Amino acid sequence: MARKLFFESSGLRTAVSLGLGLMTTLFALSVPAHDSQGTTMARGAGTTIIQGGTGKAGGFVPVLTTLAFHAEQDGGVVTGDFECLARAPSGNTGAAGSAAFTVNVMYVTGQVTGATVNGDTATLTGTATITGLGAGTNVPFAIIVHRGGPGATAVLTTGGLVFHEILVEGSIEVQQKEGD
Repeated sequence: MARKLFFESSGLRTAVSLGLGLMTTLFALSVPAHDSQGTTMARGAGTTIIQGGTGKAGGFVPVLTTLAFHAEQDGGVVTGDFECLARAPSGNTGAAGSAAFTVNVMYVTGQVTGATVNGDTATLTGTATITGLGAGTNVPFAIIVHRGGPGATAVLTTGGLVFHEILVEGSIEVQQKEGD
């Protein structure tokens, strides 16, 4: 009974409310404000599968990628990052390890320096460092992404190679322009 009376005290409720309000205000003041001029154009992350895998010449070995990117625009300047790690199975189809995607066949890490948005689609461009297939530094890349969750698509072009990807996990967000 004493406990119930303690928590029902209007003085205590007022003190707790004021304390929480003060803490919230102090926390809000300590968090840096986001520049209202900056706008996220596109961002996403997830797992994709490459349509057709390695293709006929490669024996149609499946390839999974881990994809992550973001692009912002602030005052007409586009900045962002792009990451894509492509993995293939360690064993032949049907053999032990054929579902373990542990072989790193390509890694693309780059800076986004250009972006355009058209409805649910964004095209991000920049330069990357690539290991594995298409290896090199300062290699131009372009990726066209479509808004959505699993089933959304992306097309990466870099190092003279084109990869048609289907998102199987994750999401892609594309910021619509005013009037879209």
